[in-house]
Amino acid sequence: MSREQAKSIEIREVAGKKALNVFIRVPWRLYKDDPNWIPPLLMERKEAFSGKHPFFKHARWKAWIAYRDGEPVGRISAQIDELHQQRYNNKTGFFGLIEAPDDDAVFSALFEAAEGWLRQNGMQQVIGPFNLGINQEIGILTEGFDTPPCVMTSHSPRYYGASIENCGYQPVQELLAYELDIHSYTTPTFKQELIERTSNRIKVVQLNRKTMASDFEVMRDIFNDAWQDNWNFVPFTREEFHAIGKELLTVVPDDFLQIASIDDEPAAFIAMLPDINSAIADLDGRLLPFGWAKLLWRLKVRFPKRCRIALMGVRKKYQNTIFGPAMAFMVVDSVLTPGLSRGSRSVELSWILRQNKPTRNMIEKFGGKITKRYHMYSKSLV
Repeated sequence: MSREQAKSIEIREVAGKKALNVFIRVPWRLYKDDPNWIPPLLMERKEAFSGKHPFFKHARWKAWIAYRDGEPVGRISAQIDELHQQRYNNKTGFFGLIEAPDDDAVFSALFEAAEGWLRQNGMQQVIGPFNLGINQEIGILTEGFDTPPCVMTSHSPRYYGASIENCGYQPVQELLAYELDIHSYTTPTFKQELIERTSNRIKVVQLNRKTMASDFEVMRDIFNDAWQDNWNFVPFTREEFHAIGKELLTVVPDDFLQIASIDDEPAAFIAMLPDINSAIADLDGRLLPFGWAKLLWRLKVRFPKRCRIALMGVRKKYQNTIFGPAMAFMVVDSVLTPGLSRGSRSVELSWILRQNKPTRNMIEKFGGKITKRYHMYSKSLV
């Protein structure tokens, strides 16, 4: 980066509602010519960055906007998650929400701001992108640029990975998205035999809105138990999981949320989401004045052709028994059937860690194909 380039870039910390609105709107400039970018809902983004969001009960953050000639051209955030620090005690902070043009000077200036704040707060390593935490959107797209992102997943230009690496970062994890054609979904013989051997002890039921709060708590408990050994795992807090659940229930049918029990003990669950991105693509991020009506009408009359299995878990004590895969098969079946009945044709399963061979093998035996890859990056700050 030349001195002239550096001088032409001004980095401003986000402070106040006006600056936050500019921060949220930065992607509109960068993706205006990308037909596969889906404008996020502005109302949802404002809520996500509000101090009222439950993520900020255990995390703190800063955000910056890059300006050139007085115009916003890029953005970045930095986060320190106290739950992560309590669990790992490794002085690792996060970066996230990175957006910038194909210009190393802009990327460099943004990362210098984020890394500087993390160093000032005692962090010795940075990993990202997390938008904003491990249980939200993560990763930089590295394969699959030619199709729109599924609900609650990220989209990136092709140059992002190289630009981040030019700032001294190295890939540290790869995440995969699989696509499964529901109509050609196959049932291996071993799967049917496994279900027959265990079905007398396993019961699968859909979410009950009358017991919604307790059902959400059951799902959260299963998830936190099932994924406790996962890469950079941080448990969902009660407030976070319930907030997500209430938000999802405005657009997710009850039979897309299922819980499996063994001898009446809740032991597995699944959450499948309709891909509302296909329903909001032309709303330009706005639900008012008529966006809500359009969204709800589309979900009712023209249900999305694609869904996403975003959350799923089997209690750890059952994962290496015959009951683990049996419950996994049964909860997947329990959501694909209602998906088909509403006219959905495919389902994305994401994100799957590249080294998660058991889950990948199961998906591939069903006919799932990798359609997108994402990378996470790390850098030492010492």
